Amino acid sequence: MKKLFILFFITCSLTAAAKSRVLTPAFVDSSIRYDTTAPYALVAGGSKGIGYGIAEALAKRKYNLILIARHLDTLETAKTRLETKYHVHVEILVYDLSKDSSAEAIAKWCTDRNIHLKMLCNVAGIGGSRDFLSLPLDSLRYMVRLNVESCMALSLTLLPLLEKNSPSYILNVASMAGLAPIPSKNMYSATKSAVVFFSYSLRYQLKKEHISVSVLCPGPVFTKPEVIKDTKEKMGKVGVKMALMPDKVGEIAVKKTIRGRLLIVPGKLATLASSFLIRLPRRWVTAIYGKLGNS
Repeated sequence: MKKLFILFFITCSLTAAAKSRVLTPAFVDSSIRYDTTAPYALVAGGSKGIGYGIAEALAKRKYNLILIARHLDTLETAKTRLETKYHVHVEILVYDLSKDSSAEAIAKWCTDRNIHLKMLCNVAGIGGSRDFLSLPLDSLRYMVRLNVESCMALSLTLLPLLEKNSPSYILNVASMAGLAPIPSKNMYSATKSAVVFFSYSLRYQLKKEHISVSVLCPGPVFTKPEVIKDTKEKMGKVGVKMALMPDKVGEIAVKKTIRGRLLIVPGKLATLASSFLIRLPRRWVTAIYGKLGNS
């Protein structure tokens, strides 16, 4: 009986340790002194890609960070790099942002610790080469929840902290795909369009609260090999010239968010292309994208 009790105690201890490891710093270097009074930025989807680029741009400006993603290993890697290089404090939280309970749990975690939150970056999202007509219904619903609902939910649940620490900022990440209907990326462009419209309206709603809202609409961003392949196949040399690396996109996004820009399209070629997308009739743009997607 005594052995069973000891075994039960050890199992419970290990389980508790594993759970706490998700919500506390995964790496602590006692030689580094962090300024915990500095403002915090929360980056949802901040462990890699554009999210990490945004986190790095914020760390350069001495923002402490809260990074959220689904996988602990990538979060730990991002935390170690950012803390070591920029000497900022980085908290990591493991959540699936498509789940209904995640936003409220994250907001409670921040509120309980009275986080000095000055910027919310809603970066988490999913795309890919497969879309409507080639994905099952549960995958399409997941895309809508992650791309749209997580952005809406985090903006609402963290609003009290942003109001408390105003002037503050919300940066929502959409895409140039959100500026036009794209047949080969039907649901993706639809969700990103929702993020664009939501950001425009939210900026107006929060103006009196001194919370500036920006929306990032990048063209191709070379975050992984399949994006490079897809860009070359569907957009050719123009797409390659338009494409940027995540660190460049992150730097432009943060700089222009702090300056109060509403619509942020990084890169001269992408900016020019987006101006045409906004002005051309939707039927024309859809037909052009349709031909590119089928070529």
